Amino acid sequence: MIHVPAPTPPKAMTIAGSDSGGGAGIQADLKTFAALGVYGTSVLAAVTAQNTRGVFAIAEVPEEVVIAQIDVVMEDIGAEAVKTGMLSSASIIEVVADRLEAWGAKLVVDPVMVSKGGAQLLQPSAVRALKTLLLPLALVVTPNFPEAEVLTGRRVESDDDARAAAAAIAALGPRYVVIKGGHRPGQPIDLVFDGKDYVELAGDRVETSNTHGTGCTFSAAIAAYLARGMDAPDAISGAKSYVSDALRASYAVGDGHSPVNHFHNVRVGEHVASATAPEGR
Repeated sequence: MIHVPAPTPPKAMTIAGSDSGGGAGIQADLKTFAALGVYGTSVLAAVTAQNTRGVFAIAEVPEEVVIAQIDVVMEDIGAEAVKTGMLSSASIIEVVADRLEAWGAKLVVDPVMVSKGGAQLLQPSAVRALKTLLLPLALVVTPNFPEAEVLTGRRVESDDDARAAAAAIAALGPRYVVIKGGHRPGQPIDLVFDGKDYVELAGDRVETSNTHGTGCTFSAAIAAYLARGMDAPDAISGAKSYVSDALRASYAVGDGHSPVNHFHNVRVGEHVASATAPEGR
């Protein structure tokens, strides 16, 4: 039988921390890329020991290894889009920003600062590097209310606060700012600002404790849709729908905050049944 190679899918890269529990970070990003038909590559910036209950240890990857991961993947495989997640120190942010500026891919920045369990994932000294080095390169940045407060130095509690914060963050350089509405009272309305106009993306709040990795998954989905050729507004809207459906289809895997169901749109069970069926059936 002649092998006919399958078409090469679009490619996206995640630069983030590893989550040993599989619900957030690199693992969530790669699951999201796969579920959305994108070939995912990864650059580990940190290794964490965590589960659904919390983060118990963090070890940064040396800067030279982060640089090497980015360069060897980009020069061979490439990426139509890149997303960054947990970049815990100023030195890591500096080298990531330097290499991404050199390679020039569409960039989605998820300014990860605190884990779902409350662990500090961004050193306070790294905030300036994030604002001055990475955000100017971003096509899209996706802070939640607390992250927007850190980036702007102002309280973000109301819709007016969110609009003011979006404008202040846009002034730092990103083309699109998405103030995520998960911490907003009432409906989880995401606010999108393109430097001129504000667009509200409404959604129903899903009553579940399986919310680990929602921010990682959202930004990864944006990157995946960008890699597939969507423009930023459509990629953001599509990512919100993907995460909402992943929350609705979620299930518990531990005693704490379990993750969303990244493969809610994939019929995994059929493949499992086919692979495990006895011969002759």
